[in-house]
Order: sequence, then C-alpha cells, then structure tokens
Amino acid sequence: MTTETTHQETFERGMAVRRAVLGDAHVERSLAQVSEFSKPIQELVTEYCWGEIWSRDGLPRATRSLINIAMLTALNRSHELAVHVRGALNNGVTEQEIQEVLLQTAIYVGVPASLESFRVAERVIQEMRQ
Repeated sequence: MTTETTHQETFERGMAVRRAVLGDAHVERSLAQVSEFSKPIQELVTEYCWGEIWSRDGLPRATRSLINIAMLTALNRSHELAVHVRGALNNGVTEQEIQEVLLQTAIYVGVPASLESFRVAERVIQEMRQ
C-alpha cells in the first residue's frame, strides 16, 4: 500500500479480497440488501477492513480468519462468526483448527461464549458439506 493509492483503488482491492474470502454469493447477497442508509458502512468495511487490513502481507488469510473467529466469539457476535467460519474454511482453515480456537476461547473468554460459537461453527460446517 502506498499513500498514492486512491480510495477507489483500495475499495476495489477490498472487494476482490472480500469476494475471495467470503465467496461471490455471500457478497452479492450482502450488496443486494444495501440501502441508502447502510451504504456508507458497507463502503467503509469494504475499503478499510478488506482493502487495507485483509490485503496486508503481514499475516496469511487463514491466520486472520482464526483471529476473527476468536474475537467474534469473545464479542458474542454469532452472525459475523458464521460469516467468518465460512470464510475461514474458504481460506483453507481446517475444521480441527476452528475447533482448537474455540476450545481456547472457552478458557480465555468463557464457556458460554465458546459453546455458542461451537453451535454456530458446526451449523456452518454442516451447511458447507451439503
């Protein structure tokens, strides 16, 4: 990334990474639901989350996915957790690696949060197997 990169370039890079991680179908569904009210947050997330952070070379995407699973468990954000479990599997993370992260969250953020995340992750894994 250079300081000469435009917002549009960062947004486009973000959209490419977002599609690669979450899949075209998910991104298309999300964009189809965007209203005038929610458009600014979708643009912000695409540009900064996906275009600036997820596109950095410092960590592999699989590692970023595992970090997100842990953070979303800690924050008890089930909807976003499901999205990122799907993305983690798309990034080559194994079911066992997801399981290990969720076991570790039980110790550091609490068993109830981990149990809920196990339920969410298992549902996503089953859906992706079909």
